[in-house]
Amino acid sequence: MGEFWPVPDALTYLAGTWRTTRSVRDLASDDSGEFSGTTIFGPLEGGGLLQRESGTFVWQGVPRPAERTLCLLPGPIPGTVDVRFADGRPFHDLDLSSGRHLADHPCSADLYRGEFTVRDADRWRTVWRVRGPAKDLVLTTDYAREG
Repeated sequence: MGEFWPVPDALTYLAGTWRTTRSVRDLASDDSGEFSGTTIFGPLEGGGLLQRESGTFVWQGVPRPAERTLCLLPGPIPGTVDVRFADGRPFHDLDLSSGRHLADHPCSADLYRGEFTVRDADRWRTVWRVRGPAKDLVLTTDYAREG
């Protein structure tokens, strides 16, 4: 598959500032929303990266400020990443060595299944499919390197 761009070291690839756009679709209600903003992957004390996302989320026509922070730690295999929530709880693993990675994250009774794809040196995408009694969502996020 020539559509994926292999990344030998995910932390090195992600470091920097990315323009971020996300579509959120609720498959149960057919509602949709959009996020636009910036994601900065900066140095994390002790190694790894601190992912800070900030921007505006528009849901049912109402814009709201939105932000999230994740910690990306070196994974058990060189070039891989252990992604954690800001409070240290595990989120998912990440291995971009083939340019594509699948990850699962159980959240209460819901299951988040993520697909990460690298398009080239400056573009990558995540698609999270969320299923469970509380949620039926598709979240698609595109990242484009700035500068």
